[in-house]
Amino acid sequence: MTLSATSKPLPPPPKDTPALIDYLLDFVRVTGLVVVEAALPTNTFLPGLLLRAGQLVVDRQQLLYPGDILHEAGHLAVSTAAERPAVGGNITEHDPGKEGEEMAVHCWCYAACVALNLPAEVVFHPAGYRGASAWFIENFQQGRYIGLPLLVWMELTTTQEYPRMTRWLRP
Repeated sequence: MTLSATSKPLPPPPKDTPALIDYLLDFVRVTGLVVVEAALPTNTFLPGLLLRAGQLVVDRQQLLYPGDILHEAGHLAVSTAAERPAVGGNITEHDPGKEGEEMAVHCWCYAACVALNLPAEVVFHPAGYRGASAWFIENFQQGRYIGLPLLVWMELTTTQEYPRMTRWLRP
């Protein structure tokens, strides 16, 4: 997969779950993030996913929602390059200041869906987002880009270009 920040959207991925997982993991790797596939304990924040030392660890056997891959990758992507290697676990548990970045993560994920030619429901699935997945989808589809000012401030895109990203990782 070749995907730069200026690429045109890719054709849609296969609909079966293993191929979708491969498609998403390929995208995450192309952004420059490190993905490790390994068995995980059953008590991770999201089933089958873990952020550890700036890496996305994926356990395909436990993963319930492939779109969560993009959400967790988004946390790494919006962290500064200097702090990224230390990112792990429950992002906000020990650093409540990170809660503000959640809006940037949502916006990053929507841009990834557009770039990957995926429906927003892949990331914003009904089992997540505290029952607000439909609200997020509606707002993004209506051009109400919650979190966009943060992505602009992080130098990942511009207001005029979004949802096209200038870069996928925060410098």
